Amino acid sequence: MLNGMSVIRGARERARIEVTAAIKEEARRRLAAEGAARLSLRAVARDLGMASSALYRYFPSRDDLLTALIIDAYDAIGADAEAALAKADTADTAPVDRWVAVCRAARDWAVAHPHEYALIYGTPVPGYSAPQDTVGPGSRVGLALVAVARDAHRAGRLGEPQGRPLAQPVRTDAARLAADLAPELPIPVIAALIAAWAQIFGIISFEVFGQFHGVMEARGPFFDQAATALAAQVGLDVLPAK
Repeated sequence: MLNGMSVIRGARERARIEVTAAIKEEARRRLAAEGAARLSLRAVARDLGMASSALYRYFPSRDDLLTALIIDAYDAIGADAEAALAKADTADTAPVDRWVAVCRAARDWAVAHPHEYALIYGTPVPGYSAPQDTVGPGSRVGLALVAVARDAHRAGRLGEPQGRPLAQPVRTDAARLAADLAPELPIPVIAALIAAWAQIFGIISFEVFGQFHGVMEARGPFFDQAATALAAQVGLDVLPAK
């Protein structure tokens, strides 16, 4: 009897996972066709042949579905960045090459998934406020870049960031972030990492949203060049190891 109940529970759980995946896949299709602002649970349910009341058991509101899609997108781009970092995690890989690998993985995912990228880095959805649940997934790419800097610091291949001394309000924010992220890193490095992280996604957004049309056609090589420049800006040693 107990084995029978376990089988039933397992079947129900598999069915729940399959239906959840189908709902999210249909929602992504509608995102690509109409944009996040027009996402409707009723429309998703209709396209799947479900009653709206049945879909509400999986996602009680549009915002719940949006949050699930946002977390999935952040996790996907973050997983690719982390995988690139792990692949480049060898003794003879220079810090700048590890940095560029992480940046390139984020860019490649964004180019391959423009509508999901737009959901997390595009225009905010009217009436939607992302919950705390999205913060961790949304930090994964940034934390991969921090990991490159930490490893370079331990190896003696992290110098002073380029630029002027930090303004006091910026130093205060950077010190708070350093305490949470990487207490061993100099505060100017933390500030430079935040700036580089923002610039990386700014360049990616220019490409994904069409701002480079007629301006920069060699987008892959250009991105790698820009990512390398940002590595130097952070203080990473961009020269080959002696």
